[in-house]
Amino acid sequence: MEITMARRALMLSIVILVIVGNISGQNLLPVGQFPSGFYRDHVRKMQSLVRHDSVSLPPTSVSPSPSLATSASPSPSENQSSRRVYHVTSYGADPTGKTDSTDALIGALSDAFNQDLSDGFLMNGIVNLGGAEIDLEGGTYSISRPLRLPITGRGNFKLNPELHRHHRPPPLISNPSPPPSCRYPKMQLSHLRPDPRNRPLARPQQQRPHRLRQRERLPDGYLIDISSAPAHDKEYDFEYITLRDLMLDSNFTGGGIQVINSLRTTIDNCYIAHFNTNGILVQGGHETYIRNSFLGQHITAGSDPGERNFSGTGISLMSNDNAITDVVIFSAGIGIMVSGQANTLSGVHCYNKATGFGGTGIYLKLPGLTQTRIVNCYLDYTGIVAEDPVQLHISSSFFLGDAFILLKSIHGVVNGVSIVDNMFSGFGKGIEIVQLDQSNGPFRKVDQVVVDRNVVNGMNIKSTIAKGSVQGNGSSWTVDFNPTLLFPNLIKNVQYSLSTPGSSFPNHALRNTSNNRVVIETDVTISAKLLIIVDQGV
Repeated sequence: MEITMARRALMLSIVILVIVGNISGQNLLPVGQFPSGFYRDHVRKMQSLVRHDSVSLPPTSVSPSPSLATSASPSPSENQSSRRVYHVTSYGADPTGKTDSTDALIGALSDAFNQDLSDGFLMNGIVNLGGAEIDLEGGTYSISRPLRLPITGRGNFKLNPELHRHHRPPPLISNPSPPPSCRYPKMQLSHLRPDPRNRPLARPQQQRPHRLRQRERLPDGYLIDISSAPAHDKEYDFEYITLRDLMLDSNFTGGGIQVINSLRTTIDNCYIAHFNTNGILVQGGHETYIRNSFLGQHITAGSDPGERNFSGTGISLMSNDNAITDVVIFSAGIGIMVSGQANTLSGVHCYNKATGFGGTGIYLKLPGLTQTRIVNCYLDYTGIVAEDPVQLHISSSFFLGDAFILLKSIHGVVNGVSIVDNMFSGFGKGIEIVQLDQSNGPFRKVDQVVVDRNVVNGMNIKSTIAKGSVQGNGSSWTVDFNPTLLFPNLIKNVQYSLSTPGSSFPNHALRNTSNNRVVIETDVTISAKLLIIVDQGV
């Protein structure tokens, strides 16, 4: 029986090996015959695949066979280098935040970016660092100058809070405010107590940001700086840089993250607070993805007594082809500023500063070439401003608290704009859901604009498509569409139907559409009913 079972096991193993060989594309030999070195060749191929993979694998607990024996296990330093993980506490960083960790963090960055080992290239001129990671180990770190990536032309790098023990809280990187007694103090943010009425933090006169601008402020103003020196000749300076699970406290002396001329950058699950310029600035490059993050100049959850004084910008996109997804801007003068093309905003919640206090949720500042899509967003008491919008799509979004969309004329151009299928909710004050700012001159070039199918409660509907009706006795009928139509004195298309109760039917014609009033006349006086549809955007 045992001999029979052994033979069945041998036959099963042979069948499995034949199937595997067939899937992998190897030439099959007769059953029971194997080419010399078949097993070892496959092992070497698998090792080659693992070596080029950026994912670090834990050491196996199974002892190798004598024919595959390897060298002794590496020392801890060698193991860390081979896994390309750089623990900042090994460089002297203080995870309690009581002492300055700038030099230690920059040292870890320098080693990660200067490693000799490379997995080839990404874009031309970008060295693949093979997934090198800076492990912040769930600590709190104080820094006194920006953490700038030390060398350009690098990619496939991660800045993580903690590699394995994900139960730890995300690390905090803060910039302490310098008192006059020393250049960079070892001071915690908790030493600056907020006003009891939850107003902006009271700061001693000598610690005001403008007092530090020339002497002791952060040189470039951002805690994490992904940029190069001004002079460079590369198409892109960095590629595939990932910042994840970070808390950044700028302490009112600059911004949070700066990304310049970088390709395929990810900022994920970050909390950025106390900036006075930009929470995140993206300039040049493209394909930066910002997602699942929270940004605010002041820590609040709405209805803040100091909201009138909120300033700065949550996210500034001065770049093309980027996406902001599932992000909350809870305090800033402007939630998101977009001055680049082909960007997408989805799932964004802005309650950064109410429109009544001078705030803007999303500001599109690229007159004549907007090319922006805003979908499934929540504009909470703050709205959207678009300058000379060309190719702008806003849909499936919710505007609360009389929040509205403002189209601002710069050169009088609005083209390829669709504002459809949104919800607006207000307080019955007569606020229009879409408004025009023509202080710089009227919109003279209006084409392919559709504002329609929006659901409104407590606000006034504005649309580029309107319907009206009138009935009675006479030979002239007028319908005024000004209460509904968005643009003044602009009707491009009219459709109407005229019905009479008698057997005779008069001659009729469209006589006038000026000032958004449609006039229909008949050649005789009759009792009739008219239904009229007008369109401004076609």
